[in-house]
Amino acid sequence: MELLLFVLIAYGLTQILVYSDMPILKKLRPQKESYRGYGKVFHCPMCMGFHVGWFLVLLSPWTELFTFDVTIVNAFMLGCLSSATSYVLNMVFSDEGIMIKHNYTKDNFFTEE
Repeated sequence: MELLLFVLIAYGLTQILVYSDMPILKKLRPQKESYRGYGKVFHCPMCMGFHVGWFLVLLSPWTELFTFDVTIVNAFMLGCLSSATSYVLNMVFSDEGIMIKHNYTKDNFFTEE
């Protein structure tokens, strides 16, 4: 249950940091081209998800929602988990609802000759 809460919190925080239209966050979020291209981190749910993950590990001692040992290995692994789940959930859910996309062409179907 702790891991599920961690994933949902990481996803929510990632969404807020990457997509929020709040004036203060829009002002703090750098342009993609800034910092020699590293500004892209603030516009990418996969990248920001990683940083949110290790940050949440640092907050772990001050919350009862999830408790993880604060180690470099845990921070890296939970950062990777946060990155992956933030990206997948971002690809599945959008403002329009659940994304269901069919990528098929005429050549993908088996046809009898």
